[in-house]
Amino acid sequence: MWTETRLQDLLERQRRFFQTGKTLDTDWRLEQLRRLKQGVLSHRQAIENALREDLGRAPMEAYFCDVGSVVMEINEALKGLRRWARPETRFSGLTCFPSTVTKVYKMPYGVSLIISPFNFPFYLSLAVLAAAIAGGNTAVIKASAKSAHCTEVLKRLIADSFPEDYVALVDGGHDVADRLLELRFDKIFYTGSPKVGVHVMEKAARHLTPVTLELGGENGNWAIVRKDADLRDAARKIVFFKLLNSGQICINVNQVAVAREVAEPFLEAVKAELQRQIGPDPLHNPEYPCLITQAAWDRCAAEAEQYRDRIVAGGVGERESRRYAPTVIYPVGREEPIVRHELFAPLLPVVPFPDGEIDGLLQTISQRERGLALYLFTRDLNWAKKVMTTQQYGGGCVNEVCLHMMVKGAPFGGVGHSGMGAYHGEWGFREFTHPSTVLYGKTRFNLSLREHPYSGKGAAVKRKLLGLFER
Repeated sequence: MWTETRLQDLLERQRRFFQTGKTLDTDWRLEQLRRLKQGVLSHRQAIENALREDLGRAPMEAYFCDVGSVVMEINEALKGLRRWARPETRFSGLTCFPSTVTKVYKMPYGVSLIISPFNFPFYLSLAVLAAAIAGGNTAVIKASAKSAHCTEVLKRLIADSFPEDYVALVDGGHDVADRLLELRFDKIFYTGSPKVGVHVMEKAARHLTPVTLELGGENGNWAIVRKDADLRDAARKIVFFKLLNSGQICINVNQVAVAREVAEPFLEAVKAELQRQIGPDPLHNPEYPCLITQAAWDRCAAEAEQYRDRIVAGGVGERESRRYAPTVIYPVGREEPIVRHELFAPLLPVVPFPDGEIDGLLQTISQRERGLALYLFTRDLNWAKKVMTTQQYGGGCVNEVCLHMMVKGAPFGGVGHSGMGAYHGEWGFREFTHPSTVLYGKTRFNLSLREHPYSGKGAAVKRKLLGLFER
């Protein structure tokens, strides 16, 4: 049982370990990243089994989302860490003369807290841990109680790979998470819902602890299908993504806005793709994932029932197995409740709009809370570029879904209600380090321009020289 006393002791032990300075050595960090990678690979079968138990994931999906993706993240850190951690040298400028050299050191925060969710329990714990290790921090991971089998495997993986004074996994429910948030960590990284994100920030504010938030977005993520889009291609990709993890993905398509002129053929293409990708009976297809809890299933089923008369595909479920069929709802108005919150389920509301009124749709989207992702399907790339460079959202794709988060060297993160901060690769390293600027002064040839007196015979000369230096 993780009592307040036990958690405080863990924090103090990790702080003492950090203060030894061992984590500052880049070679040592690289070795810990290799240990993490080996831990993931050696526990691969257990990871896949746990994901099957908790989320009904097929081995292929488990590897793609939670094993291979973590290894890819670690490999990027192994390849780039020496370059990322190298101090930067800056010319101090004439204003600082004769001190001409300034260094920017990338310093770890110290003891970090990583709070991870149930939907990608390994990736969203261990990819963040890789960034924390690369940055030179120690880490306490609070794993989700909902994905209990995955948390148990994570606990073994971490214990087999690292001493608890360096990296530790804490299990338990919300009460344990709240006990952790009462403690003074040096950095907090939270992945989850906006509502809990607010709670995390409130707790962190008491200690002025820097926080990174990766949130799903209060209003969900839009996909927009214009009348000039390749409808079969758009349907294929949207259906793939909605099937993945049964819709329980923070960057998933929450709702599709489709040009009214092509709504019917688009719906037919979606139905055809559902049949091709998951078959006529998804509830008994072993490759189709389930919802995380029966409570999540109940919420999904209840929301679908409210739109029963507009369900054009799916609309059936099996509570015992926690599977609910991918369900397409059409037509849905852009102001209806189902498109005003994140679904986190295999429900797909389809909102028709006149293609000529696309600006009005974009205005509606922009007036709501910021989404974590935005997806556009169109052949008009000039229009797509304009939208992507004027809307506010976390990240996104044109004529594709989700792959923007897999691009090496590119940041992933949200804005506003979809989060703050960014990670992946070097961006994760930056998120777990503070850039400390240090100027190296000289003891000779120092100018007295900055010193008193500011009046008298030399004042005019000082002012002129300062004006020249500060150009």
